[in-house]
Amino acid sequence: MAASSCRGVRSILWKYGSCGKNFCVSRSKTVPQLPVRHICVSSALWKKNLAAAGPQKFTLEFINKQVEEFEIGKRHLANMMGEDPETFTQEDIDRSIAYLFPSGLFEKRARPVMKHPEEIFPKQTAVQWDAEGRPFHFLFYTGQQSYYSLLHDVYEKILAMERHQDNMRNKGLFTSETKQILLTGSRWLLKEEIEEYLVENISDHDYMRMIQLMEKLLSMPYCSLEEEFILKFRKQLEVQSSKHEIPALQYDPQGVTFSVADGRRKTAKASITLRDSGSGNITINGRNYLHYFPLLQDREQLMFPLHFVGMLGRFDVEGSVEGSGHSAQAGALRLAISRALLSFVSEGEVEKMRQAGLLTADPRIKERKKPGQEGARKKFTWKKR
Repeated sequence: MAASSCRGVRSILWKYGSCGKNFCVSRSKTVPQLPVRHICVSSALWKKNLAAAGPQKFTLEFINKQVEEFEIGKRHLANMMGEDPETFTQEDIDRSIAYLFPSGLFEKRARPVMKHPEEIFPKQTAVQWDAEGRPFHFLFYTGQQSYYSLLHDVYEKILAMERHQDNMRNKGLFTSETKQILLTGSRWLLKEEIEEYLVENISDHDYMRMIQLMEKLLSMPYCSLEEEFILKFRKQLEVQSSKHEIPALQYDPQGVTFSVADGRRKTAKASITLRDSGSGNITINGRNYLHYFPLLQDREQLMFPLHFVGMLGRFDVEGSVEGSGHSAQAGALRLAISRALLSFVSEGEVEKMRQAGLLTADPRIKERKKPGQEGARKKFTWKKR
């Protein structure tokens, strides 16, 4: 019995003695001896907190080191390919990597790449608190400080514009016919573009709130005072009509101007010659279009481009077409006629034709039949037995 008691006391002393860093014993004449535990953080808990902190933040030193290694690798790759390292562009790098490391993987993101670190590592916000843990920004605890800071700035500009408007009204100089911002050919930044600008993720509701606030700022009479700020959140649209090549006018021995263009739809290929100062005759493969296209719908396809620009009956049309069916041939001829008309119309009419869809090729083709099915989409009749 005494031996077991000694072993129990010895185990207790060993237990408290091994945890001397975490426990201390207080001695007092009136208070019994009680173990008091200090607050400490174990290494396992520290790792858990690091994992819960989110994705790893790449420091500036790390990015600079990666850029330095990229430049060294770029020079080595240029020397391997026999190129000048000073004029070795990113296109040359991609071509060299595809040559040295050929890959048959269909997923392009799984293929070997060598890109600049700024393209590989995502953008991230800088450290937002000081050494004592105090955040720099007063909107830090909203969780979206950049987004709410932007809304705060927009609303401040609205209030400032209202004050300016009141001052002009008090001076008797207010007028609603003020200079407006030219927004033709531009659009608001998309949600993904705003997220990239703010380096924050926002919801669809937050995006709509921001656009509504910007629209309110844009609708004010003196919005031109903040033109530079508003245009930061607008993106210019590419002029599509500049992509269309306008065929040059040609002259025959009699001095008559004509234009030649091609068109395609499905497997049909068409070629058109428009001769100016004609009588409106249309021949397809040496035959009158009334005999070549018995259906009224196909004839309307041919006449629509000429009718749209108001030049019906002005040209003699000579066309040749082959392949596919009558509907696809009519579509190919219509596209060829539209392209040939570009040489005879103004830039404004070219843009109207583009908006009407006359200059856009129809990319639709017949969908292939799928194995195990009756057709491209149709399934076999299901039978239970």
